[in-house]
Amino acid sequence: MNLLYWLEPWEPSPTVVIVMLIAALLFARGVRKAKVSVARQLSFWFGLVALYIALHTRLDYYFEHEFFMHRAQHLVLHHLGPFFIALSYPGAAMRAGIPFVWRQRFLRPALQTRWVRITLDLLFHPVVAVVLFVGLIYFWLLSPIHFVAMLDWRLYRVMNWSMVIDGLMFWWLVLDSRPAPPARLSPGRRILIVVAAIPPQILLGAFIFFTPRELYPIYSICGRAFTWLSPMRDQQIGGLLLWIPGSMMSVIGALVALRHWMRLSARTRLRNEKRAPQTTSVQSKASSRALPVRQH
Repeated sequence: MNLLYWLEPWEPSPTVVIVMLIAALLFARGVRKAKVSVARQLSFWFGLVALYIALHTRLDYYFEHEFFMHRAQHLVLHHLGPFFIALSYPGAAMRAGIPFVWRQRFLRPALQTRWVRITLDLLFHPVVAVVLFVGLIYFWLLSPIHFVAMLDWRLYRVMNWSMVIDGLMFWWLVLDSRPAPPARLSPGRRILIVVAAIPPQILLGAFIFFTPRELYPIYSICGRAFTWLSPMRDQQIGGLLLWIPGSMMSVIGALVALRHWMRLSARTRLRNEKRAPQTTSVQSKASSRALPVRQH
């Protein structure tokens, strides 16, 4: 078996191919116009390739037939791939990759609509972001939900895409390197939300690891890829993957957010951030005092 064999999709999905091609094309076009360092480019391509491998290769067969492989897949879809894409800060490059006419006619008006702004404000609220990030892991690992998701290919794809989209939103919020505004959260809050996501992952991973009964019999019913691995051992390895690597990714995210905080503080960007509202209020008071002046 060669590399092409493993790159061949187990279940072909036009959606995966189209989304990956669009993202790659926009970023490649934008790099020509926006200033993107080599390190950021490598980070983006690594994250995108990782998502493609976890979604659209022959490895998908093993993701569907072993619990610990399924957890490894979601570790890539929810943590690793989105983390490296967000770490590359591709927003400016991808916007530059969109034709200017399309940005003016479609993208900007769509982002300025009331419902889009309300939806984005809700999804990027720190409490909602943490609840979604952790809640989706818990939801898809509920035994009845997981059983159905692994049997229905449509629900299986919804599960995987929900992890990708939520991972991108969460890490985009946490790894934003700008002061607030224009970033949605201040550096301190970014650290708090990623730290808040660690304990629930540890608890769930520990619960799966120490549970003395089989929680996910669907893998035994459909047939396991590795017959030499017992169901309980498979479950324990899956719990460890959620417990240790998943939590470690959050710790790394907190360290990156802390680094951004220290960098902004060293450049006095945080002081300017605090003074901006005061300057605005002073200017508004001065302008209001100037209004009663009459012209003769």
